[in-house]
Amino acid sequence: MTQETESSVEVLSSPDVESAELATGTRLTKFVDPLRIPPLLCPHRDQQAQQLTVEMCATELKLHSELPPTPLWTYAGHSPGPTIEVRRGHRLRVNWANRIDGPYPVVAVEVDRPVTGPEGPFPQVGNNPGRDGAQPRPEIANLPPWNVVHLHGARTGGGNDGLPENAVLPGNSQLAEYPNDQPATTLWYHDHAMDITRYNVTSGLVGMYLIRDAEEDKLRLPCGEYEVPLIICDRNLDTDSEGRFTGQLLYKTSALTGFPLPEGTRALLQFYGPYTLVNGVIWPHFEVDARWYRFRILNASSARFYRLSLLDANNNPVYGAIKQIGTDSGLLPRPVSLDGELILAPAERADVLIDFSVFRGQRLRLVNTGAGQVNVQPPIVPGQIDPVSGLVEPDVMQFRIRSRRVHDDFVLPGTLSPSFVPITHDSLPHDHMHRWLVIVPPGPLSSHAGLWEMAEVEDTSTVTIPSDGIIQVREPDNDVITLRRVASHYDHTVSFFVEHGAWEQWKILNIGGPSLGGQEHPMHIHLIGFQALSRDLYDTSTFIPLVPGLPGAGGTATPVTFTGPGILAPNERGWKDTIRVGRGEVVSVAGQFIGGNGRFVYHCHFLDHEDEGMMRPFNVMPAEVLKLMPHGGGGHPHGGGGHHG
Repeated sequence: MTQETESSVEVLSSPDVESAELATGTRLTKFVDPLRIPPLLCPHRDQQAQQLTVEMCATELKLHSELPPTPLWTYAGHSPGPTIEVRRGHRLRVNWANRIDGPYPVVAVEVDRPVTGPEGPFPQVGNNPGRDGAQPRPEIANLPPWNVVHLHGARTGGGNDGLPENAVLPGNSQLAEYPNDQPATTLWYHDHAMDITRYNVTSGLVGMYLIRDAEEDKLRLPCGEYEVPLIICDRNLDTDSEGRFTGQLLYKTSALTGFPLPEGTRALLQFYGPYTLVNGVIWPHFEVDARWYRFRILNASSARFYRLSLLDANNNPVYGAIKQIGTDSGLLPRPVSLDGELILAPAERADVLIDFSVFRGQRLRLVNTGAGQVNVQPPIVPGQIDPVSGLVEPDVMQFRIRSRRVHDDFVLPGTLSPSFVPITHDSLPHDHMHRWLVIVPPGPLSSHAGLWEMAEVEDTSTVTIPSDGIIQVREPDNDVITLRRVASHYDHTVSFFVEHGAWEQWKILNIGGPSLGGQEHPMHIHLIGFQALSRDLYDTSTFIPLVPGLPGAGGTATPVTFTGPGILAPNERGWKDTIRVGRGEVVSVAGQFIGGNGRFVYHCHFLDHEDEGMMRPFNVMPAEVLKLMPHGGGGHPHGGGGHHG
C-alpha cells in the first residue's frame, strides 16, 4: 500500500489478488477488475443493412467493483459505446436517437487556487477526489440532454459531421450518413455539443468505429478475440461528507486567483483526473494468451497526454514486443518498433501489435509517464509518479499472460500498406492553397489560449508593425511573411472557403515559449486525413504578450524566426487527423478535402479549449461555386498564381 504525498488518493497495489474487500474512503484496489470489451455491431455482415439505430440513454454502471454504481449517459447502455465495424465503401446511415432522461450525471466544481503558492504556479487540483469544499456549479447541474454525435476522422458531408450547434434534445434523432469511402482505420464517435463537449464526453458518450478494407485483410492481422479496443481516459470521483465515494463523476478544475483578468472572466485550468479508466473500468486487468494481439488504442481524455510504456514484473521496460502498425487515419507503410514510449495526445489513436509469446505466465503493466521526465534530474522513469505533470498514479492496466502454450501462425509483415504514398511539399499540386493558424498563449487579456486565423499580407505598408494581430514569420528560406489576424472566435465570419477535392497545406504556429508560457496543443481538422510535412522550431520571443497598455501587444516586434528542424517521429509520418503542436513550433500538414461538402470545424482537442473558443468553422464548396465568390477562399495560393479555394 502506498500513500501519495501529492494527493489524497490512496491506492492498493495488489496485482496478485483475484478479489478485494470493499475499500473505504478513497482507496481502490488496482487490477482487481477484468477489462470490459464493448459489444460489436457489424452492419456490413448483412448486405441489406444500410441503417443502424443507436439509442443514447441514461444508465448506471460500476467503474470499479469497490465503487457504488455511477450514473452515466451512454450509447446503447454501454460506456464506451458499442464498437461499430464497417467495410470500406459500405454506406451506413445511423439514427442517433436521444432517449436520455434524468439529471445531469456529472458534478462540476471550480476550486479557487492562488496563481502562486505551495502547489506551484499551475496546481493540478484534479489529483484528489472530492469537491474540496467547492459548491457544484448549478448551470452544469441544470443542463439538458442536448447531444450531437461527431464521427471523428470520417469523410462525410457537413450535414452528417456533427456540427456543434446541431445538437438535439430528448425525443429527437440526429440522422447521419457515413460513406465509409476511406482506407481501413480506427475512428471514434463522441459527443460534440457546442460549449459543453467536455461535460457530455465525461458523462460517458464515447465509442469506437472501425473501417475494414481489402488491403488490411491481406495482412491476416490478429482478429476476433485477439483484436481489442483500449479506450483510455482519466476521470475524477465525488465523495460524501464522510469522504466516501458516491460513485458520481466529478469534473473539478482550478480557478486561479491573483491573476489579472478583465472583469467577469476567470483563469480556468484544464481538467485532469487521478483515476485511469480503460474501456470504462478503473485500472483493469486483461488475461491474454502467449501470442500476438492487436490493440486499437484511443486517448479519450479531456486534456491528459499519455506516454505509454509496458513494464515487466521488475519494473523494467519491455523491448521488442510492441509494433505500431497504424495511426489516426490508417495503416502505416511499415511497422514501427515501440521500444520507448507511445505518445498519445487527446483524440490520437494508435493501432498496435503486442507479442506476448515470450511472457508466458508473467504479468505486465501498461503505465503512463509524465512529461516532466525530460525536465528533471535524474529523469523520471516509467512507472513512477511525476508531480510536475500532475501524474500521481502512473498505472493504466495490467496484462496477465496465461501459462498454456498456444499455436499462433501470425507473422509480422514487413510492408503494411502498399498503397501508402508519402507526401512532400513538392509532390502537392502546384496551385495548392497555403493557410496559417497561430496558437496564442493565455495572458492578462485572455483566460485561456487563443486560436487565430490568419491571412497573408501582400503589402506591408497597409499594416502597422508591431500591432495587435500582426505576426511576422522568418521562414527556413529566410523569406519574411506578414500575417494578419482575420478571426479569433467561433462566431466570427467564416474566412476559410475550401475547394472540394483540393489539396491544401496548413501551417500551425504555436507562439508560446519559455518567456511567454503556453503548452503543446493537439489540433484536429474535421473531414480530412493529412500527413505532417514538417515540425520546425522557432524563436517566438519577439511576440509581445497581450498586456493592456503594452505597445504592440498581440503582435511581433521583429519576425519570429526559424531556428532549426524539429522531430517528426516515425509513427507520426502516417495518415493523421490530429497533430501535436508544441511551444515554439510550426507544424505543417497537407491533405485533400474530399468526401464531403458543407460546413466543418477545426479545433484544439483539449475539450476545455474547444469549449472555450479554440475552434473555428470552415466551408468546403464545389470549385464552380467558389469561383463566383467575391472574397476568395481566405488563403494564399502556392506560388501566388491565381485563385484556388
